[in-house]
Amino acid sequence: MSDTSIKDFETAITELETVVKKLEEGEMSLEQSLALYERGVQLSRFCHARLEEAERRIEILSERGDLKPAPASLTADVDIRPADLPKRDRP
Repeated sequence: MSDTSIKDFETAITELETVVKKLEEGEMSLEQSLALYERGVQLSRFCHARLEEAERRIEILSERGDLKPAPASLTADVDIRPADLPKRDRP
């Protein structure tokens, strides 16, 4: 159920910003506003999906040089201990 008229994340974000501005102005008819709101929802879902895909693709390099998947959520606060840093960056 993806919208093929949305080409990429950057274009979708730009269009979403335009949609929000137009809706905030409030100078459209109800039908126009509803259609624009629906487009905004499509764009928002597209952007959210692309961000989730990017998050899944992020990998962290472990101390041994092995790649491991990124944590389930990158939104949590990151707690970096000195032991986690390379020796040259440790305090």
